[in-house]
Amino acid sequence: MSSPLLSVKPLGMPWETFDPFLFCVHHNDAYPSGNAQMGPNASLAGRQIGQDFGGKEGWSMYHGEVVPGFPSHPHRGFETITMARRGYIDHSDSLGATARFGHGDVQWMTAGKGIQHAEMFPLVHADRGNPTELFQIWLNLPAHDKMVDPYFTMLWADTLPRYRFGDDRGVTEVVSIVGGLGEARGPTPPPNSWASKTGSDVAIMTLKMSPEARWTLPEAPKGVNRALYYFAGETLTMAGRSLRPGVGVRLDPTAPIPLANGGTESELLLLQGRPIREPVAHYGPFVMNTPEELQQAFVDYRATRFGGWPWSRPDPVHDRLSKRFAVHADGRREEPET
Repeated sequence: MSSPLLSVKPLGMPWETFDPFLFCVHHNDAYPSGNAQMGPNASLAGRQIGQDFGGKEGWSMYHGEVVPGFPSHPHRGFETITMARRGYIDHSDSLGATARFGHGDVQWMTAGKGIQHAEMFPLVHADRGNPTELFQIWLNLPAHDKMVDPYFTMLWADTLPRYRFGDDRGVTEVVSIVGGLGEARGPTPPPNSWASKTGSDVAIMTLKMSPEARWTLPEAPKGVNRALYYFAGETLTMAGRSLRPGVGVRLDPTAPIPLANGGTESELLLLQGRPIREPVAHYGPFVMNTPEELQQAFVDYRATRFGGWPWSRPDPVHDRLSKRFAVHADGRREEPET
């Protein structure tokens, strides 16, 4: 009998993903206390500032020079899904929208025909460390939606469906960003997302298993691509195979997958979706279908800057004491209830 685990591979940088997903990276930084500018209260000597991905002392500045993160940069032709697990992310974009989110919130942005945005990690605590953890996921758009208007939405942590399975011997908690289990469904994705299309079967979920928890991941429709990424824990048995954390597992979608956790808490990320099955022309921040479209994206960006940059600096951050919020391009403001 063949195994439902089609492949098991070490997690790289980025993680290997499958159509319709383009990219997934897990940032997990043990930032120190913050200085007056909400950058690290530590020496930056020995870092390649502007391109710091080395993880020196357990954290990176990435493209940030004062505050860690990703100052203004463009995208076209796909979507970014930013899952903030710990710490804060300050968002600003070329449409004039801005936000601070974190601690389980998710931002879903459709780049469409073109947008600039910044994602900065403000170190708001001056008296203690600022651990920051997030997933950045890129979801492709089909050709007929690559040039839609840009759009972003906030999925606040307290609105995300949470399912608990198990008993006194162990519990598995599943948090749905999109997709569902049984009759329950996750939040509504943006209107032009591949995830919003009937039959796309896109699911993005996190799984947290307590020690000794047992749970079986139900089967999915035939023809979807499905992968589980085991990124934290000690040991886990998946469909009879013993695994250590730091692996990505491509699954047979039509098979239920029994999971048996070891003696410490384990965490996994599920990415699933029906493939778009179109050519991918990808270079840097742009994802199109042909080299000619890709070249046009660079021409358009040089000519228009995708609306320009309305902020006074490329790496905007909000006030240290600011709570979580979002202001959309139309001026609408929203805040989470908790």
